Amino acid sequence: MTDSPPPQADGKAPPSLLYLVKRLELLVRSRLEELVKPAGITALQYTALTVLERHDGLSAAQLARDSFVTAQSMADMVRALETRGLVRRERNPANRRELLILLTDSGRALLDDLAGPVGELEERMIRELPARQVGEFRRTLTDTWRALS
Repeated sequence: MTDSPPPQADGKAPPSLLYLVKRLELLVRSRLEELVKPAGITALQYTALTVLERHDGLSAAQLARDSFVTAQSMADMVRALETRGLVRRERNPANRRELLILLTDSGRALLDDLAGPVGELEERMIRELPARQVGEFRRTLTDTWRALS
């Protein structure tokens, strides 16, 4: 167990880490939503597309897990993305009953178009951190995620 954080200047206990993480997540999602809305997608759809960019050809169940949504939400999302021509579905050659979801060239082009603005958002988030702390922040987020997985 770690030591309790010192009280703030006003004598009150600082916010919990869980609260701070959720506050950051909600703000990032809101800003991301603003960035991707003009492209006609949601932040959740953007997340799914970036998952496919890193690991193309996933089942809907795996894509849902990696994108932090339910299987039902993913089914609706895949239909919407497929209608837009951003993803396509193919039968898995190793299991003909399973459909794999793949990023299309249009999906890749959309991600390329959004890479600059999304990168700027990330840069804005870490702007006040020294370079050394950025790496520590990334490792800390990864380690804390693993601890709860």
